[in-house]
Amino acid sequence: MTDNERATCTALAGLLRAATVLAFWGLALTCIAALVLALTMRGLSNTAILAFASVMVLGVLERYFAFRLRLDQALFEGLASGQIASLGALDNALSVLGLRDPPPHPSARALADRVQGTRQLMQRHAIVIACQNALFLLALMTQELA
Repeated sequence: MTDNERATCTALAGLLRAATVLAFWGLALTCIAALVLALTMRGLSNTAILAFASVMVLGVLERYFAFRLRLDQALFEGLASGQIASLGALDNALSVLGLRDPPPHPSARALADRVQGTRQLMQRHAIVIACQNALFLLALMTQELA
């Protein structure tokens, strides 16, 4: 790998580390929604129940995205530090673990494609958390003030 490729991997790993704040927020929303439903379900409006339940369902998807981003973070850190020697070695390791089909030829996927795929995954993760936030606020706004 070139110095520029290692710098790209380092920068992306740093961005992924920073994005863990979003993952924590998504997990917090999921846990709070579950607690609210468990403790006060009878006193909630139907809209609030549906909104909190939707936050929980989206929380499953959010946890999957958070897991994938955490894995990508570790892989890009490995590429940046030289623990993973090349993209071909990464593909082979993922293939051995059953996480990826064996590549048809060495270095089938360029680093730029991998970076773009990870950024798209980050965007999807952020969209899921934004939806969780909107539904959580909807649930709070539909409550009657007693």
